[in-house]
Amino acid sequence: MLEYYVPTGEAEAELTEKRSRFIGHIFPVTTEEEARACIESVKKKHYDARHNCWCYRLHTTGAERYSDDGEPQGTAGQPMLNVFQREQIEDVCCVVTRYFGGILLGAGGLVRAYGQAAKDALTAAGSSVVRRWVEVSLPCPYPLFERMKLEVEAQGGVLNDVEYAADVTIRALLPEEHVEPFSARVVELTAGETAPQICGEAFKAVPRQERT
Repeated sequence: MLEYYVPTGEAEAELTEKRSRFIGHIFPVTTEEEARACIESVKKKHYDARHNCWCYRLHTTGAERYSDDGEPQGTAGQPMLNVFQREQIEDVCCVVTRYFGGILLGAGGLVRAYGQAAKDALTAAGSSVVRRWVEVSLPCPYPLFERMKLEVEAQGGVLNDVEYAADVTIRALLPEEHVEPFSARVVELTAGETAPQICGEAFKAVPRQERT
């Protein structure tokens, strides 16, 4: 089954390490042309910075590129790329801008700082899962509302919309392979009084929701 993760949106995050400022920038991209344009836009904005190191990963072509932009080889672009490889994030471009603070960090310090800047920017951007989703509509009594939300989450789904009337109608997006187990669970919990209706399906990116 096809499923992969992408950044939810653009974002920035900044950290300071021994007076050097590291500004991480995240961009969702789908082509090398888009990635290069994002890199150039950051370089133009931060033309006075000592370094604008970058990396990107693309889903369709599998392309992975990076640049240390004058930092010692292997201390910037590759550690940044490693962050997205570990998190399995694709269709992403990351640029980390460094304003030198006058104190040398050493190779290990640079690796940690660039990697952390990329990770902080990704955290700020959030991530979405791209896959085929099935949209279901589920009317339920108010007393069962919270329980049904938990059941949606338990099946890896996300709430899409909620309508409030005599009953609550939940519209949710579910992974296609979880629709039948979800339906069976709803029928069980309501003693057969209600069941979800399939409204359609779509292949799209949906923000991942943190479980509490």
